[in-house]
Amino acid sequence: MTAPVHDQRTILVRRPSSRLAEGEVTHIDREPVDVDLAMEQWSAYVDTFRTHGWTVIELDSLDDHPDGVFVKDDIVMYGGLAVIARPGAESRRGEIDGLAERMSEMGYRVAAIEAPGTLDGGDVMKVGSTVHVGLGGRTNGAGIDQLRALLAPLGAEVLAVPTTLVLHLKSAVTALPGGTIVGYEPVVDDTSVFDPFLAVPEEPGAHVVDLGDDRLLMTARTDATADLLRARGYDVVVSDIGEFEKLEGCVTCLSVRLRTAPPDVG
Repeated sequence: MTAPVHDQRTILVRRPSSRLAEGEVTHIDREPVDVDLAMEQWSAYVDTFRTHGWTVIELDSLDDHPDGVFVKDDIVMYGGLAVIARPGAESRRGEIDGLAERMSEMGYRVAAIEAPGTLDGGDVMKVGSTVHVGLGGRTNGAGIDQLRALLAPLGAEVLAVPTTLVLHLKSAVTALPGGTIVGYEPVVDDTSVFDPFLAVPEEPGAHVVDLGDDRLLMTARTDATADLLRARGYDVVVSDIGEFEKLEGCVTCLSVRLRTAPPDVG
């Protein structure tokens, strides 16, 4: 297999399962999911990256794993190291089968979180050499300790952040390109952990993906937050992922950025 270019404009995605509607929900009430509409939304989401100059690497769908589309939870990237996660939900652990081999084939060094540790990639937010990791329902202390041991030789500082009000840390906060953390205060356990911190007026507004060139990808349900960020000089691109939001998904968890250079923000 030919290794792809490992830059900051390459993402890894996984096509949704036909059983997507059976995905896990924890902090919200279950709603019916239109799988056909979800497929259309996923395709549009992926096309947004392509439109803005990103290379897309697609993994095969996992029909027996409804949450497999949330591939961000399965892999944590730090430079040229791919850390295979160990999902906190037992029903999701089959999602990681074969990932170590696939990442190795693509030229990455590979490590893995082992029992009794659990770690979901959606709990990991990188800002420069600081790695915030949500300690809560899906990620435990043993998982964080293992990640710290793996990343410390690379110069990273791993900090545990209490996360009890939402599914994952990145359900509550994400980072703007300059390092400012944006979050919806009612679902952030402790805003003082983040400096600088910018409160946003909508919960979905806390979810941003840096597309490069001061351009941010956000969900379509963020009018007020989108206006706030545009006023700060960002070009906001919206993607309707409403069917995935019914499963506690957001724009960050549908893709994994691949890179080898020391990380900036991700």
